[in-house]
Amino acid sequence: MLKLEPRPQASRAWSYGSPVLALAITVLIGMALFAALGKDPVRGLQVFFWEPIRSSYALGELLLKATPLLLIALGLAVCFRSNIWNIGAEGQFVMGAIAAGGVALLADKTTGGWIMPAVLLAGVLGGMAWAGLVALLRDRFNASEILVSLMLVYVATLVLSYLVFGPWKDPLGYNFPQTKTFEKVAQVPRLLAGSRLNLGLPLALAAAAALWVFLFRTRAGFALLVGGLAPAAARYAGFSSRRTLWTALLISGGAAGLAGALEVAGPVGQLTPYVPVGYGFAAIIVAFVGRLHPVGMVFSAVLMSMLYIGGELAQSRLGLPKSLTGVFQGLLLFTLLACDTLIAYRLRWVHRAPALKKGH
Repeated sequence: MLKLEPRPQASRAWSYGSPVLALAITVLIGMALFAALGKDPVRGLQVFFWEPIRSSYALGELLLKATPLLLIALGLAVCFRSNIWNIGAEGQFVMGAIAAGGVALLADKTTGGWIMPAVLLAGVLGGMAWAGLVALLRDRFNASEILVSLMLVYVATLVLSYLVFGPWKDPLGYNFPQTKTFEKVAQVPRLLAGSRLNLGLPLALAAAAALWVFLFRTRAGFALLVGGLAPAAARYAGFSSRRTLWTALLISGGAAGLAGALEVAGPVGQLTPYVPVGYGFAAIIVAFVGRLHPVGMVFSAVLMSMLYIGGELAQSRLGLPKSLTGVFQGLLLFTLLACDTLIAYRLRWVHRAPALKKGH
């Protein structure tokens, strides 16, 4: 029989191999799911993993969706490494989008190029302000950052709905709940003609490089890592847990807010009630599949983007429900959690002795 037994020390090989195994198991379960729904499993896999990269335009769309996922995941990784559980990045994403949209609406045809940096900065500050509420309540009243950040997601969504149904509603928009389309000068510049891929991608990659330097080459980053791994040792070394709390949440909120700004000032081009699409929650999976490491999260963001696009294509081309994207995301997370068992435990084949008969 197979038996799980503790390893003398955590397996470094399985810490990298576990996400690969989890993806393989997710693909196998996905094929079984396609077959159960009466669809060709090979065609289903093609829609999810080949269609998003088959052309330059498709590749641009893939990287476009990966950009906000990567940015939010980078910020969440700072929190999770610090043992601070920010689950409400979706709300910070929305508030960043609202703040950026408010600045973008100030632009007209005479506005100069300064508006674009102002839009992005407003998004960062909006996300930081929303995460700052979480830090304040945790710092002053020891409120759970999990519950507070999660509940603030719904508040942010309601604020967005109030604005697009009310004071910011486009009077020429045929009564649709949306703002007017932002002026060209207030939109994120595109990188390539014929593609929606924009300046957000190099910004996200630069953020990943900056996070690597911050975490592994600075004293402040070291303090965050120590505070997350060994809080008692961090206090003994003189690292402030309060500073860690505020730093981690503000960085995380700022990253999510920037992602929101890039989304509304990029492919969306206006504020609508449909800005929240779950990037803040999907980025949690991105962070853990990427092992909370900036380089790993670059690849996991691309993978999660594939699942988003694949789900949309499966809906339109195969007639499958929209919820299939969430199913694959959930499968990936649960199989990863299961496979992570192999980091601390190993499977061993144990021969069971034959049972003795009565009378012997």
